[in-house]
Amino acid sequence: MNPGPDWLNEAILYEIYPQSFADSDGDGIGDFAGATAKLDYLQWLGINTIWLNPCFESPFVDAGYDVSDYLRVAPRYGTNQDLERFMAEAASRGIRVLLDLVVGHTSTEHAWFRAESALDHAEARGDRYIWAESPPEQAEALGIPGTSPWVRSTGNRPGFYLKNFFEAQPALNFGYARMRDDEPWRQAVDAPGPMRNRQMLRDVMAFWLDRGAAGFRVDMAFSLVKDDEGLVETVRLWRDIREWLSREYPDAVILPEGVEPLGGVPSFDGDFFLVIGDEHCSLFDNGGAGSLPWMQQQPCFFDAEAGGTPAVFLEGWRRVREARPGRPIIMGSADHDYSRLAMGSRDGDALRAAWTFLMTWASVPAIYYGDEIGMRYLDGLPDKEGSICHPGWYNRAGVRTPMQWSSGDNAGFSTCGADSLYLPIDPSPDRPDAATQMADAHSLLHFVRSLVQLRRSEPHLNTVDEPEVLNAGYPLVFRRGTLLVVVNPGREEASCELQLSTDAVLLVGSGVGIGERRLTARGFAHAVFRLHSRN
Repeated sequence: MNPGPDWLNEAILYEIYPQSFADSDGDGIGDFAGATAKLDYLQWLGINTIWLNPCFESPFVDAGYDVSDYLRVAPRYGTNQDLERFMAEAASRGIRVLLDLVVGHTSTEHAWFRAESALDHAEARGDRYIWAESPPEQAEALGIPGTSPWVRSTGNRPGFYLKNFFEAQPALNFGYARMRDDEPWRQAVDAPGPMRNRQMLRDVMAFWLDRGAAGFRVDMAFSLVKDDEGLVETVRLWRDIREWLSREYPDAVILPEGVEPLGGVPSFDGDFFLVIGDEHCSLFDNGGAGSLPWMQQQPCFFDAEAGGTPAVFLEGWRRVREARPGRPIIMGSADHDYSRLAMGSRDGDALRAAWTFLMTWASVPAIYYGDEIGMRYLDGLPDKEGSICHPGWYNRAGVRTPMQWSSGDNAGFSTCGADSLYLPIDPSPDRPDAATQMADAHSLLHFVRSLVQLRRSEPHLNTVDEPEVLNAGYPLVFRRGTLLVVVNPGREEASCELQLSTDAVLLVGSGVGIGERRLTARGFAHAVFRLHSRN
């Protein structure tokens, strides 16, 4: 199989939640025209790739992750032409745009589902979705413990349909890897319905690639084929898609939600260390993620009390990289599901230490909108468009609040009245904003920008060469070629033995002293040095 395009190795991603990024028409909801007007800001920051969360037509039961038409954008954001203009304007600035593609399910409002629900019996073309005459005994619904995965049909069609997450998200039928005599409704992966859905994937991708998209981040990429032990058939499905892209759209990339199974020929162009994954959570625990029952329960490494360890992250990194040397692994500051990088005691220099790591490790960095200025999670919000997936769970609305562009009304996000905003603005008098920080050369925004510039200018800060870890604790010390990186996430001074045969010249950061045989880092120290041979 041909490898994916090389440009992903040089990517600096920026995730935009479109509802909350920039509102151009004063209705309180972000839109494409607003995002287009902010492209100069992203270019100044050094971004070269945008990950745009779902923007297709939807009833917004799950904030757009319930698609009712893959070929039409949601009117709240504008028109198809507005999205095309956004992608074209981004391209003129050297910025590619990845669209979020939700293919594990659709909305119940999708024409396909409405047509199948209207059938009074199973017909040959009533197989876009998974239907059963009676709900079998089966595991819990995907992602929502304690709920049934089967929903009784409310249309003419008798029986039940399989859901993903909410009842309004019927699972698309990509077949079952294993057949069972006691579940005759199961279809094989090469049955007509699953094959039609496979062709649908190509049709949707081609539609948007032809209009300027650079590729896709695929939501729930590994949920497609059911009862698929080892995800063998699902990986094979995506491998077929990757081979097709290599022939027809060789510059396009596809990224999964998560890490695809190790071993064999991979199907995606990279892996994703998710915020809810053990590796990312063990470093940052972005609020809420660490409280999930299936997550590791231990202090994160980037914590002021210095009670964590980078061991979980480093072991996960080693496992994936040994299986796929040099393959890009994307790792973000946060995302649309769990809290921001600025949380708890992580502010000021503690944030700078976290950013120093994120921008100098061998992963592809992804900035969640607003994290570059230190936006914070907002507590106490109502359930908004499915932001609470299950009663008692973490509320995702707090990480989806409007981008804070200025110190003015609505933080410069919208001209509407405050009660018309998609979500409230952070009411804190000390809330950060982009305009104020752009005017301050010592701000977090300028610091992040300096790291982005360093990342893009230094060949050693690539995604291929492995970091050499010199101290896996407090402080964390690693080499990237001729660069030495030191971060101390704890508030107390930390030190380690370190013998260098070179001189170290500070490029970025502060708080690190390098002696003859020992390195000392004050609390929240962060620094990148260039190593020069001694004459």
